[in-house]
Order: sequence, then structure tokens, then C-alpha cells
Amino acid sequence: MLKNRKTFNQLACGILLLSLVMGACTNPSNVRENSVPERNVPSPHLIRYSVVDKITHDTTAFTQGLVVYNGDLLEGTGQQKRTLIRTIDTLTGKAKTLYSTYRNDIFGEGITVLGEKLYQLTYQNHVVYVFDIKNFSEFEKTFTWQREGWGCTTDSTSIILSDGTASLFFVNPNSFNVEREITVVDDKGPVVDLNELEYIDGYVYANRWHSDTIYKIDPHTGHVVGLMHIDGLIQRYKPDFIDTGENVLNGIAWDQRNKTLFITGKNWPTIFKIKFTPM
Repeated sequence: MLKNRKTFNQLACGILLLSLVMGACTNPSNVRENSVPERNVPSPHLIRYSVVDKITHDTTAFTQGLVVYNGDLLEGTGQQKRTLIRTIDTLTGKAKTLYSTYRNDIFGEGITVLGEKLYQLTYQNHVVYVFDIKNFSEFEKTFTWQREGWGCTTDSTSIILSDGTASLFFVNPNSFNVEREITVVDDKGPVVDLNELEYIDGYVYANRWHSDTIYKIDPHTGHVVGLMHIDGLIQRYKPDFIDTGENVLNGIAWDQRNKTLFITGKNWPTIFKIKFTPM
């Protein structure tokens, strides 16, 4: 009798378990159709601009970061054994190397200046270099960054980083701890491959890897609010420019004093000076 009762109980439990499994499979409320939350994101507006000037750019420079400082451009370049930081005269394009003494395996990425410090990311080395802006004889210290390093900028409080995903990270400049993270989305969904960054009048402007579009991003919501199309710009001024597939648009620097945007790309022969124009 005990054996039969045990068999009955086992059979009942089996039927109950089967019904629960079937219910879960047929109940739409248990099916996660989309891992990305739906957002009501308005379509971004078109950002108009005009080219007002251009200067020569060293075609050996695999540009990864660009920033205006004290009237000059600071450029950070990448690739192993070719990573460096240098200044560029904004009138002539003449360049002067400030620092190039890295380990051979270092692949430099984005740069930004906050206070008296220059920060430089690395691609997959997980190292952030910090320089005294007045002395480039040696880096002052380093931070560890566990993600890939792509682009960086600052809102005067945090360092804002991209890692090639749709995320932007806001980190403490003194500890490099992440204090906030946003996901960048437009009306079509998440925007991945975010690369070089610049902070302009309360918005983050981002290059996107292998794209000729610059994205204007609200740093509070992550919404893309504007698009700046740079399609064909380098070919228009340099018809002999050869697209290798990797010499992509990458480099945004804002001159706040003159309200001028500097734009270039990896191994481009030209740096463009651009002004925003009214809608």
C-alpha cells in the first residue's frame, strides 16, 4: 500500500511539473521577446555646417583622440609602436611630438584634458595614462580600466568614456571609478560602435566606427538628438584620397573661444575647420 501511494505521488508530481512547463512555454507573458527596453525616442534633427578652413594633417597619424588646448590641437594616435601625443598648430598643421615613449604593445586611444591633467586611453591594454599638461617627459600615473578604451571627453566634472558599445561611462577623474552609465539610443534603437568623443555646449558628440555620421547625444537621457553627416567630405577636397577601409572619420575637437569644430580621420591628409550653421 505504501509503495502504491509513493508511485501515485510521483505520478501526480510528474503531471504537475509537466503542466507547469507547458504553461510557461505557451504563456506569452513569460516570453522575453526583446532584451532592449522600448523607448519613445524622437527622430534626431539634421545638424548643418560649413567648412571655413582646412590645414594639413600628417597621414602617418592614426588619429584616436583630438582636443583643443590653449589655442593648439592635442592629438593622440594609435597602433602599436606608433602611439604618441603631440601638439598641432591650428594655423599651419605643423606638429610637435610631446610623448612617444610607450611599451611596444601599447595601442593608444582617446584623449581629453581636465584641469591640469591629460588622460589617454588604451585599446586593449586596460591602462589609462595621466600626464601633467605642463610636462610630458613622463606620465604622472596610471589607472586600470577593465573595458576596451575607445574615446573620451569631459564635462568639466567627469571623464566620459566609450568602449565600442552603445554605452557611455561617466568616471571619477581621481579614482576612475564609474559613477554613472547611459545607453545611447536613437529612434531605431541602441547606437553601438561609439568612438571618439567631444563635449560641446552640454552635449556629447560622438564618432561612430566606420560611419560618416557624428552623433549629438543628450548626456542625461542617452538620446541621440542630432546627426551631422560628413559623407564625402575628405573626397570632395582630396579627390585622390584612397579609402583603405580603416582610415575612417575619427577626431572631433571643439574650440570654444572661436566656436569652431575641428574634424579629421585616421591617416587623413586634412584637418577641417567647421562652423555650425542655422537650421
